[in-house]
Amino acid sequence: MDYGAPLRDYWISRAAKHTDDSYAGVPQSKFPEDLRVYEHLIWCSRADAVIELGTHRGGSALWFRDRLASLGKYWSAPPPSVISVDLDTAPASERLDATDPAWSESITLVRGDVLDPDLPRQVASFLRPDARCLVVEDAAHVYETTWAALVGFAGFVEPAGFLVVEDGCVDIEELRLSDDWPRGVLPAIRDWLGGPAGKEWIVREDLQLYGVTCHPGGYLQRRVRDTR
Repeated sequence: MDYGAPLRDYWISRAAKHTDDSYAGVPQSKFPEDLRVYEHLIWCSRADAVIELGTHRGGSALWFRDRLASLGKYWSAPPPSVISVDLDTAPASERLDATDPAWSESITLVRGDVLDPDLPRQVASFLRPDARCLVVEDAAHVYETTWAALVGFAGFVEPAGFLVVEDGCVDIEELRLSDDWPRGVLPAIRDWLGGPAGKEWIVREDLQLYGVTCHPGGYLQRRVRDTR
């Protein structure tokens, strides 16, 4: 994509605004365009669970829960489940308590580190064995955590399902808001896709449907296995 001056200025203005956004009174830092794409992913994959790596204040966990509940009615999905992981879940717990006192019936906050090799096992313990998972990687946006998320959580996704690595924009010079932004998301995706596990995945750049995204190169779909 050509990030010429008009588009760059627009994107930077939007990025600055979305960091102050909220959902149902709970802070949520995601572009509306990317949220709309997530609705498409939930719909076409029939996901009934979301694994979110990076909780922040809890707004996106609440949003994912509500989208699973709303869309799942169309195919009689089981009750929605969101497993959201962060180094510190207390801020999210406090915010969610204020908005939905019953949030813990459908959202599980896990205090953990994406770099911990035992984290996938912990997350799995909160999921139904037949859960259809959408995985969202929104942790530190550096090479090490992105790589660990791909290695540890790609296996939770069924064939034709999706794993989204957020904020690859940090590695595109024209889209960086600040010199102190992290780096390493896109190199980690590239290296992982080039390895054995990555052969099962494709980058769905066509899912950047609305012209603006924080996640360039981050919409990944697991290939359908050839059963012939």
